Amino acid sequence: MASDDEESTMTTTTSPPGFSARLRQWVMRDTSGGLLLIVAALLGLIWANSPWREAFHALSSTVVGPHSLHLDLSLAKWAADGLLAIFFFTVGLELKHEFVAGSLRSFKQAAVPMIAAVGGMVVPAVVFVSIVLSLGDAASVHGWAIPTATDIAFAVAVLAIFGRGLPKALRLFLLTLAVVDDLLAITVIALFYTESINGMWLGVALAAVGAFALVVRTKRSPWWLLIPIAVVAWAAMHASGVHATVAGVLMGFTVPAVAIYGEHHARTHHYVERVAPWSNGLALPIFAFFSAGVTIVDGDAGAIVTQPVVIAIVVALVLGKLIGVMGTTAIVTKLTPLRLPDAIGIRDLLPVGLLTGIGFTVSLLIADLSFAAGSPESAGARLAVLIGTAIAAALAAVSLSLAAKRQRSTDENLDGIPDVDTAPITGDETAAD
Repeated sequence: MASDDEESTMTTTTSPPGFSARLRQWVMRDTSGGLLLIVAALLGLIWANSPWREAFHALSSTVVGPHSLHLDLSLAKWAADGLLAIFFFTVGLELKHEFVAGSLRSFKQAAVPMIAAVGGMVVPAVVFVSIVLSLGDAASVHGWAIPTATDIAFAVAVLAIFGRGLPKALRLFLLTLAVVDDLLAITVIALFYTESINGMWLGVALAAVGAFALVVRTKRSPWWLLIPIAVVAWAAMHASGVHATVAGVLMGFTVPAVAIYGEHHARTHHYVERVAPWSNGLALPIFAFFSAGVTIVDGDAGAIVTQPVVIAIVVALVLGKLIGVMGTTAIVTKLTPLRLPDAIGIRDLLPVGLLTGIGFTVSLLIADLSFAAGSPESAGARLAVLIGTAIAAALAAVSLSLAAKRQRSTDENLDGIPDVDTAPITGDETAAD
């Protein structure tokens, strides 16, 4: 029989986590993040096409915020410019970690997925422009960047559900590709979707980001000081004309990606654990809810669906992404000494290419930036992102299921060295890994 001390120790070590801890763990799971996005988007789409659709549009267009600070924005705009900045902050954290301590620190290891990311952006953009021009809709060319983005949370969720049994290296390859994709998408937003820049406010924003960098590197880095600085940086970036989410990325980049002051973990890891649950569980679902709320039951639904911009986005997301990722990787691995990571073969790029066609979050954001709110092109572009994402996700699910059943060789990447990184995906990985 165990002693009282032993029983006390057993009770302490096996006590279950509290509700908030369990909720945080659930939200951080790959599958949960994707599920929340899907549910939120479906709710927005269903409500926007229900008999109560006027209430949805009234809610999304409700203006909140001080006019004197030019922050009198609709709820939908707050979701896109405000809440999405939280998501982009976590993107900045992940990028910083990957460049300093992760897969992007070694060019040899990251070269192929990085090049694949570039191909996965260039080809869809070319496909989009070619289609809208050939269909006589030159005015929609401004939306060329819509099909170039990949939704990390959604794509990784599909991989976690349907790719069980495939090597974990495939997940790392997808994450590396998607992270570089995000970096390129952020650059595109900053360079091509900024109409005018107010130099004074941009200076204030950069100064606030600098202040954030100083405070976040102090020994204590108090949250009660970081949050006000972050709000100032966001508001100033918004006033400057540059999309406000860029402030989130810049602040994420300033967080140390190595352990300092004797800490056990890098501060990027610490802040991802603190912020990602809010991003995955609140910011992204609310943005998806408002952005997916496209009404097609009023007027001529056929006219919306058959717009050149709709056709171009769907084709570019599904085929353009696939051709860009697979084609670029095949050329690079055939014509250069670069090889795919251990345990990954060319055949694995079919599901990966389809997964990158899941644009969703960033694609919806760029769609909002590309066309005037309330215009047929705006509605068509957002609907096309949903359609293209759904098709790409469905095809990726089938492709992953088939790939998981196939026998794998001992040298999938054909580098002459037997594969060792063959631990299988279990579906339990979290975004913080």
